[in-house]
Amino acid sequence: MGASRWVTKIERFLESTPLLSPRSAPTTFRIESYGGHGGPAGVVVRGRVLDNPPPTRAAEGEGVGAAVRRGVQNFMTRELPGVPLRVEVGGTQIRTVSDEDGYFLVTVPVATHLPSPWAAGTVSLDGEYRGFLPGPGTSTTVDVRVPGPSARLGILSDVDDTVIKTGVQRVGQMVLHTLAGSELTREAFPGAAALYRDLAAGDTNPVFYVSSSPWNLHAFLTAFLEHHEFPRGPLLLRDLLGTHAGREDKHGRIREILDLHPDLQFVLIGDSGEKDPAIYADIVRSYPGRILAVYIREVRLDPGDGTVEQIAQGWAPDVPFVLAADSSAVRRHAESVGLL
Repeated sequence: MGASRWVTKIERFLESTPLLSPRSAPTTFRIESYGGHGGPAGVVVRGRVLDNPPPTRAAEGEGVGAAVRRGVQNFMTRELPGVPLRVEVGGTQIRTVSDEDGYFLVTVPVATHLPSPWAAGTVSLDGEYRGFLPGPGTSTTVDVRVPGPSARLGILSDVDDTVIKTGVQRVGQMVLHTLAGSELTREAFPGAAALYRDLAAGDTNPVFYVSSSPWNLHAFLTAFLEHHEFPRGPLLLRDLLGTHAGREDKHGRIREILDLHPDLQFVLIGDSGEKDPAIYADIVRSYPGRILAVYIREVRLDPGDGTVEQIAQGWAPDVPFVLAADSSAVRRHAESVGLL
């Protein structure tokens, strides 16, 4: 059974417990922003409406029990469906309603120039909801990544087993990491953060993190990237159980990034453990001239299984495909072709 199916089973079990039964009125109403990105072609904003306190941050020296409680609580969410919301970016307002799992996803047409590298927006409760009225605590800010005119490329990266050691191919290890690890104890691959910082050149070149991990881990992964000093950037995850607003496939999220930033060429970074090579090959074919290089970190349990090599045989000859043992190998190639 694949790792994502195990995480799905965990989430389905936790969300079926009596603790998560719907309530007539929220007691800890919270709009959770997943940020946004875009430019002149529009801005995409995502988030979720929950009846849960915000997730806690890990503390130095905390025990395994505290980490496990926090890991489980990440999945014990009370979603609020049908919440009327108002999203505002760059003076443009869009009204929407959260779906049955509490998610919202809107594209905001922006008529004015947005500041780069980051613009600010808001998401607010837009009317009465189960007797709950707009007021303090019923809005949140949205950080929107807006590449500036000096950006010469974008970096699009997977997360699990690409920047963070997860062990997706070892199901038991993956579940243990997910439920018992924290941003302080989980390991980044050596040299990855420095490589990404150099590719990003400060805030000049945007970095997008795209993963099949569930949105429940957004706060944890954001804290992990910050703690390990990876460049700040939008983190696009997915809902393993629910409806369209949260359950886009990886192809769709990558296409969204490329379509909203048509003037940028991209470097794609992933790993050999699951589907990144095949997904990236399809993106290279679908977006000729847009991909500068593809880097795949070697993490297979059996590096001789031939799966990645078979994909590489049909690779577009004008796009470098590098199967790399570590971050140093990626850096050497990137320097040789002028990406660094």
